[in-house]
Amino acid sequence: MDAETATTLLALASAPSKHRKFLRTLSSFEQIAAHARWPSANLVPARIEKLQQWAEQPNCHAIHLRDPLYPEALKHIHDPPMVLFAHGDLRCLDATNVAVIGSRNASPVGQHTADYFARGLARSGVVVSSGLAAGIDGAAHRGALDEGRTLAVLASGPDIYYPSRNRQLQQQIMQAGLVISEFAPGTPPKRDHFPRRNRILSGLSQLVLVIEAKLYSGTLITAGLAQDQQKTIMVVPGSIWDAAFTGSFKLLTEGAGIAVCVNDILRELNLPELPPSQLSVKQHQINSTRSLANRQLLANVGSEVTSIDTIVARSGLPVAIVTEQLVLLELEGSVISVSGGYIKMGRR
Repeated sequence: MDAETATTLLALASAPSKHRKFLRTLSSFEQIAAHARWPSANLVPARIEKLQQWAEQPNCHAIHLRDPLYPEALKHIHDPPMVLFAHGDLRCLDATNVAVIGSRNASPVGQHTADYFARGLARSGVVVSSGLAAGIDGAAHRGALDEGRTLAVLASGPDIYYPSRNRQLQQQIMQAGLVISEFAPGTPPKRDHFPRRNRILSGLSQLVLVIEAKLYSGTLITAGLAQDQQKTIMVVPGSIWDAAFTGSFKLLTEGAGIAVCVNDILRELNLPELPPSQLSVKQHQINSTRSLANRQLLANVGSEVTSIDTIVARSGLPVAIVTEQLVLLELEGSVISVSGGYIKMGRR
């Protein structure tokens, strides 16, 4: 990428809303490039060089609004990005896409649910997209990577690792999926970047799946954007006593569909359904002479946090045996240890 092209792309990526609106009225990239610069544009040599260095890396692409590779779905949203900076497999932009979204402070059950849906969708050839945040986003990306492809939309430059705990995950997505952003390389995340990121996330998707959402949350903002874009929204229902689902119930009262298994989504997308053998969460069975006791004990663990004292009272077994059995059940993936006790995992 030469310096002139890099300068033009930086100007487009950082243009204010009013200028972007004008640029979108121009029919060719040549016309857009001629009017790309705007007063106070921060086009310092260091940023230009940064973009050039990034573009030289394998599988790094800068896709402008008039580029044939620019995704058609994004052209029809409010304020489509002038440039997309992409790292990875561009085929992800053309595939059927489901956005899986939810809370950053997700419950263990929420993360498990995101993993379940992401795996099943990826197994069906669907690209699972999310925002690479902690919680639901990370669980969805990881589950999808194990079975297929995933797409991450960032609120920073494509070379910035945020949150830092997801650095390895972001690198894996760059290798086996796609990372995109409308922010140029080197751009740090900012508060107002996240709503802009969310409109791209919903805009690229054919369907938005909400795993957990509080009433006032970024997840609900994304769902609102999806509603404005006339996207299909589906919600995983949760407990009426759990504050993590207050926003989810609001979406359901507004007409969102209910998703309790992967096939609910595949039917909505008119895609072939998965056979029952591929719908269950795979668990490693442990050879144990107490396997019957394990199953009996599992019936006493709820889908919400169940204390050891409650499990002991329900099962009638001694504390020592209950503790031992819970360890075995956790190893095989049937329960998970959380603050205050255990939660049953897997499908009903």
